[in-house]
Amino acid sequence: MGDSYSRRQWVTLVVFSIAQFCNAVCVSLQAPFYPAEAEKKGATATEYGLVFGVFELIVFIISPIYGKYLDRIGPRLMNNAGITTVAVMCICFGFLDRIDDPKLFIAMSFIIRIVEALGNAAFITSAFTLIAAEFQTNVGAAFAAMETFFGLGLIVGPTVGGALYELGGYTLPFVVMGALLFVAAILVCILLPKRDERPVDHDTEKGTKGSMLTMLKIPSIAIFAFTIMAASISIGFLQATLEPHLRPLELTPVIMGVMFVLNGGAYAVLAPFWGWLCDHIFSPRLVTLVGSAIVSLSFILIGPVPFIPLQMTLPLVIAALVLHGVGFGAELVATFTGIQQDAISNGFTEGLSTYGLVSGLWTSVFALGCFIGPSLGGLILDSIGFQWGTVFVVVLHILVLLFTGSYMIHVYRADNFTIVYSHIHGSLAIYGDEKQSLLLSTKKKDRDSFSSVTSRDSTYGSAGNSDEYHRKGSKGPLCTY
Repeated sequence: MGDSYSRRQWVTLVVFSIAQFCNAVCVSLQAPFYPAEAEKKGATATEYGLVFGVFELIVFIISPIYGKYLDRIGPRLMNNAGITTVAVMCICFGFLDRIDDPKLFIAMSFIIRIVEALGNAAFITSAFTLIAAEFQTNVGAAFAAMETFFGLGLIVGPTVGGALYELGGYTLPFVVMGALLFVAAILVCILLPKRDERPVDHDTEKGTKGSMLTMLKIPSIAIFAFTIMAASISIGFLQATLEPHLRPLELTPVIMGVMFVLNGGAYAVLAPFWGWLCDHIFSPRLVTLVGSAIVSLSFILIGPVPFIPLQMTLPLVIAALVLHGVGFGAELVATFTGIQQDAISNGFTEGLSTYGLVSGLWTSVFALGCFIGPSLGGLILDSIGFQWGTVFVVVLHILVLLFTGSYMIHVYRADNFTIVYSHIHGSLAIYGDEKQSLLLSTKKKDRDSFSSVTSRDSTYGSAGNSDEYHRKGSKGPLCTY
C-alpha cells in the first residue's frame, strides 16, 4: 500500500499519525475518573455530562469555519496552534482538583474543555487537509492510517488515564499526556514538510470556490454527510448505553473495559483495508453500502432487537461489537474519500481551499453525531430501553442503504441514457449532412450509397463495436457509482 510513497509523504504520514494518537489520548483519558472527581466536588451527573458533550458541540460549530478560512490562515499555522492548544488545555485540566467550589469547578471545566475543542478542531481539520493535499491519488489509505492511530489513541487514553490516576492521583494523567502531546507538537512543527501556502489568486483559479452549504447541496455529498452522522451516532449511542445494557451479565471491571475497546480495535485494524479498497478497487459509495449493512447487522444482534428470538449472551455481544467496528470503519473512511472526489468532480477547485472545506465538513458532521448519540442514547434508554433503542440506529443505517443505493441506481440509469443518447445524437451530428445530400441527390449511385451510411450508423449505435465507438469520442459507461 505504501510502496509508492515518497520520503516526503512518509514523513507527513508518520508525523501526523503520532500527533493524532497523542491527541486522541488527551481528549479521552479523563473518562474513567473525571465523573467521580466531579461528584466529590458536588457536581451533578447532568453537569459533568455536559462537560463531555460540549466538546463535540464546539467541534461541530467551529470546524466549518476553520475549513472555510484554512487557505487564508495557512494549514501549518492552524495545525501547530491547534495541537499546542490541546496540549496546554490538557495540562490545565489536571489542576481542576485544586478548586473546591462546585460552581467554579464546573465553570472552569467548561472553559478548558471548550478551548481544548477549539484546538482539537483546528488540528484535525488542518491535518486532514494536508493529508488530502499530499496524498491526492491515494487519500483513502492515508486518511485510514491516521484514523487507525486515532482509534488506538481512544483505546489507550482511558486505559493509561486510569492507570496514571491510580499511580499518582488526578493531576498526573493530564500532565504526563499533555507533555507528551506538546512534544508531538514540536515534532510536527520541525519535521512536517513545508508546502507552498501562498495566497490563492481567486481571479485566475480554475473551478468553483464554494461554501460548505454549496457542497451540501450536491446530493451525493449530502448522502455522505448523513452517513457520517449515522456512523458517529452509533458510536455515541453505545458510549452512553452499553454499560447499563451489559450489567445483567455481571462482568468484571476488566472485562467491561474490554467491551469498550472491541469496536475501536476492529476499526483501527481494518481502517487501512477500507482505505485501500476505496483507492484501488471499489467506489466509496459501494464501500459505504457494505459498511452500513454491517452496522445494521451489529445493532440487530447487540440488543438483540425485540422482534428476533435471541437472548443476549457475552459471545453475541462481542461479535456484534466487532462487527460494529468493522462497519463504521468502512463508513467513515469511504465518506471522506467520497466527499473529496465528488466535490472536485462537481467543479470545486482541486486545492487547499476545497480540501479545507471537505475536512471541515467531515469533522463537523462527525462531531454532531457524537454529540447527538450520547444525548439521545440516554433519553432512549430511560424511555424505551436499550433493545428498542437499537432499532433507531438500525433504521438510520437502513436509510443510508436506501439513499446510497437509490443514488447509485439513478446515476447508473442516467449514464446509460447518456450513452444511448450519445449514440443517436452522434449519428445525426456526424452523418446528418451526408445523409441529407444523399437523399437530395438525383444520382442513383449516390442514393444507393445511403444504405451504407445507415448501416454505419447502426454500427456506432451498437455496443458490439465499442472500439470504433470510443474512437468517436465516447467515454463509455462509468465503472464507479
